[in-house]
Formats: sequence, C-alpha cells, structure tokens
Amino acid sequence: MGRVIAVANQKGGVGKTTTAINIAAALALTGARVLAVDVDPQGNLTSGVGQRGKLAEGRTVYHALTADVPITDSMHYIHGTVIEQLDLIGADRHLTGAEIEMVSLPQREERLRLLLASIRDAYDFVFIDCPPSLGLLTLNALVAADAVIIPLHCEYFALEGLADLVGTLRRVRGAMNPALDIDGVLLTMYDERTNLGQQVASDVRAFFQEKVYKTVIPRNVRLGEAPSHGLPVMLYDPKSKGADAYAALAREIRERLAPIAVASPD
Repeated sequence: MGRVIAVANQKGGVGKTTTAINIAAALALTGARVLAVDVDPQGNLTSGVGQRGKLAEGRTVYHALTADVPITDSMHYIHGTVIEQLDLIGADRHLTGAEIEMVSLPQREERLRLLLASIRDAYDFVFIDCPPSLGLLTLNALVAADAVIIPLHCEYFALEGLADLVGTLRRVRGAMNPALDIDGVLLTMYDERTNLGQQVASDVRAFFQEKVYKTVIPRNVRLGEAPSHGLPVMLYDPKSKGADAYAALAREIRERLAPIAVASPD
C-alpha cells in the first residue's frame, strides 16, 4: 500500500508546491510509482507538471470532492504527466468554491481519503499539495494522509503560526486519523551565506530535532523558472542545485522508510 504524504503549512510562499512537484518527480525518476494530488485552488502543482488546461472536463479533484455522494473510484480522475511513473489528480479554477460547497455534504472531511483508498496499492507514494490555509481542503488532506511534510522558509517568521499547524495535526490525530505523523520538516530557500539562515536552521532543528530532514533546499533560480515551463526542475535543469537537493531528499525519504519496511510483517 502506498504511503500518502500531505505537504502542508498554512503560511504561503514556503515552497509547498515546489516541494510537492519535485519530490514526486524525483521519486518517480528513480522508478517509484507516484501520484500527485492537487488540492490547492491555485492549481500550481497541476501547472508545474505541465497539465494546466489539459485536464478532461469533469475529471478534476473539484468534481471528485463535491459529488453528491463520496467518490470511491478514483481512476476516472487520474491523468498522466511528462514523467511516465508520475500520475496526477489535478485542480482547476473550480476548486476555489469547493470548501463552501462541501460544508453541507455527507462525510465532508473524509472525501479525499475515500477517493484515494481504492488506488493506494497502485502507487508507492501519494503526495498531496495543500492550500496555504487550515480549511476544509487541508483537513481532507490530513485525514487522508499517513504523514505530513512541513516546508519551512528559512526566514525570521519561519516558526510563526507553526503552533496552529501542530495543533491542527494533534486534533486530526485525536478525532479522525490516529496514525497521522510528521514525516519531516523541510528547510527551504536556505542561504548558508547569511547568519539569519543559519540561525533559523539551528532554531528549527532544536525545536523539531530528528524530525528535520538533513537535506535542505537552497535558494535556486531554476526552481522558480521550472514551473513556467510546466516541468519539474530535474527535467528543466537536472544539473542545478535545486535538482540535486530534491534528488537528495528523495534518497533521504526512502532511507527513512527502510526501517519501517523491514519491521513490517510480510
């Protein structure tokens, strides 16, 4: 059964979508079967893998989440991407109104979990890109997920509001998803040349300890350019520092999972 990981932080501009696109692509390029799910109304993940405007009518995450009854067969909503091993459940502008429409629907917090349940065993990893809020779409992602990756921008306000996210994770664990865990905290836009970057990294590691990934994502122009071409950075510029960093993160995620796999019964 594939591991479902939500990429979440209610702060905007911390690298959530960049991380979701590029960690999914990096793992897919190593042979893993990966599904990326876009639940951000901005649809930037969909755009970043080259599928903006290409999704078939009625086959987006919006249509799946706002159906009259929960959808349990997700195959209708899956699209391919430029990477053979990477599939997508994409978003478009219709998702903007989804949270309002979902309020009155049955099982509104479990819609995404039910959607993904039927195809988890078809993938090694499922990554969910969350919006920069703690609303109903993010809640659906957290209920569906086994774990969360929290990107943190290496700036002065990095830890501001993080208590709200951790509190939300605790409430979801207590009420709807007891197995939910933090897979890791990812330092993004890191500049080792600045004292501020080093200090923020030190503070985050002191707070989260072993939960912080060893890999850090540097400031890199190529990471910003790649989405405009509809490509993950490892296809846009595979020799860039950004591509190297996400390849290293993919290796670290696999290494962290190895002890779990060994401990699991056949």
